[in-house]
Amino acid sequence: MTRRRHIHSLRSETGQTAVEFALVAPVLILLLLGVVQMGIAFNNYLAVTDAARAGARKAIVARLSGLTSADVTQSVRDAASDLDQSKLGVTVADASDPTWSRAGSDITVTVTYPYSISLLGLVVSSGNLTSTMTDRLE
Repeated sequence: MTRRRHIHSLRSETGQTAVEFALVAPVLILLLLGVVQMGIAFNNYLAVTDAARAGARKAIVARLSGLTSADVTQSVRDAASDLDQSKLGVTVADASDPTWSRAGSDITVTVTYPYSISLLGLVVSSGNLTSTMTDRLE
């Protein structure tokens, strides 16, 4: 009889759930951290896109209101105020009409911002978020 009790105690499943959770928890935490960082990168992308759109809207009335490229750039920076301004790249260009004096010429506003997704110090993905908007001068 003592032998059967010994075998029965070896087959006890007490604590099995805790061990399984300890094995699976690191993978779940990594997955959760990845989802959070992807969400942050997507939020930054939306901010970059909105800033490019705001700059292009501001630029299309530049001919009538006397705005300069610096004013448009400031408009982009204001629209992306939650991003790190030292990393935000803004380019405002009109190749065909650099003085912005001719109605109908295209103005292109390009905004770039770096991103990096890392899990436990290992960079999974990195690069630049870029958004370009083109509008015509009024």
